[in-house]
Amino acid sequence: MFAIRIHSNHDTRLLAACDEELLGQTYRENSMRITVSDAFYNAEVVSEEVLIERMRSVAIMNLVGEKTVSVAIKEGYVSKDCVIVIDGVKHAQVVR
Repeated sequence: MFAIRIHSNHDTRLLAACDEELLGQTYRENSMRITVSDAFYNAEVVSEEVLIERMRSVAIMNLVGEKTVSVAIKEGYVSKDCVIVIDGVKHAQVVR
């Protein structure tokens, strides 16, 4: 399952999405750090089908986790070359 939250600012919508099991964790590697906070990523827990629907409806995405990033790659939103890995956890950002 996937934890997601849509943030809106004027006319722009951002999807924050992560693998549900990563919530509440912080990952560090060298100078990079990512905190997968409930406040930013978790408003609802959804299936892959709902995640894909939400991806279609936003201009910006912040994605964390193997499953979440894999869905974005499969759907054509992210290139494998644009994924970073922080302490073994995949992270990608999308601006359309």
